[in-house]
Amino acid sequence: MRRVRHVALIYDARQLYDVKVMAGVAAYARKVDTWSVYIEESALREQRLPDLRSWHGDGIIADFDDPRIAAQVTASRIPSVGFGGGFGWHDPASRIPYIFANNRAIARLAAEHLLDRGFHNFAFCGYPGSIVNGWSQERGREFAARVGESGFACGTYAGRHRSTRDWEGFRASLARWLTSLPKPVGLMAADDKRARQVLEVCRLADVHVPDEVAVIGVDNDEMLCQLSHPSLSSVESGARRVGHEAAALLDRLMSGRRPPRHKFVVDPEGVVTRQSTDVLAVDDGEVARAVALIRGNATGGITTQDVCDALKLSRSTLELRFKRAMGRTLFAEIRRVQLQRAECLVRESDLTLKQIAAQCGFQSVQHMTTLFAGRFGNPPAAYRRQASSRFTPKG
Repeated sequence: MRRVRHVALIYDARQLYDVKVMAGVAAYARKVDTWSVYIEESALREQRLPDLRSWHGDGIIADFDDPRIAAQVTASRIPSVGFGGGFGWHDPASRIPYIFANNRAIARLAAEHLLDRGFHNFAFCGYPGSIVNGWSQERGREFAARVGESGFACGTYAGRHRSTRDWEGFRASLARWLTSLPKPVGLMAADDKRARQVLEVCRLADVHVPDEVAVIGVDNDEMLCQLSHPSLSSVESGARRVGHEAAALLDRLMSGRRPPRHKFVVDPEGVVTRQSTDVLAVDDGEVARAVALIRGNATGGITTQDVCDALKLSRSTLELRFKRAMGRTLFAEIRRVQLQRAECLVRESDLTLKQIAAQCGFQSVQHMTTLFAGRFGNPPAAYRRQASSRFTPKG
């Protein structure tokens, strides 16, 4: 018989990120089928942990965003793995592995999503700084850096309210900032909670979403995103993968094997597009029609000339107008859409590369492979292997 492992899970049940992490842990536990789980799931600061030094368990997975919990877990000397937003009270000197979502990659995904919609104005809405929410500042800096690479500026709001208990004061402050932004503007919020607040203030201030302000959040909280008005686009941060990999790390530790590193980052899974960013921020109606044609037909083999013919415009005229509005050529837009679709199929489907190439409008697998590697850094086969367990060591 295989030995049963007694594992404690310490997390904040009020936080979607933590809940998704635990879903990843649960998926791993079902697979190995040897874990007996003890759960502490209330708010972190309200948890009353037993004396871990006298608890006869085998391992711990804990959110290190609370100093008391981090200290108790570290002092227990039980094999442990910490997780969080990349900040908080993890002590690298403790040699406890720590795993978190890739905040920089999350921000770049959100920026790319809004850049693809033709925005020239950008903004980031985050939280006031603290020891645990440095992830908000990190996302804001990277978002601004990415749009800056395309030649655009980014406005930033953090406010002075750490919570919305003073809703009226927070609403008034956020409304002043939102109404001051140049329109139309593509806005990233630090997470879905902040994004929902932005949407609510936009409604109260009569700022139209997505036509004036397109909003994207982070974490893909299905209930929150669908209850928002309009429904909220969001980056799936990879929290389930954080949990799955944290569980795999703990299993390794409980077997007496040390990891090669002690800090790990997990990449996001992609953007889930909903109504809050369902807009094309260009004033030129013919360019908007061209974009719609391309996005609807790129994988079917549409060409630049096909687009010009459909719009009854000369190629030179449409190319000039398209480049001015979108910052890229018609052909570049066709390729971008084809590659985005190919990346999604490589990552999420079991289709062969030959099938994917045919479905995405490429002439051959070799043609797709060359372009794919140039865009995403690896050829499709290697990219698919990495996507099945995207887990990057740091530090």
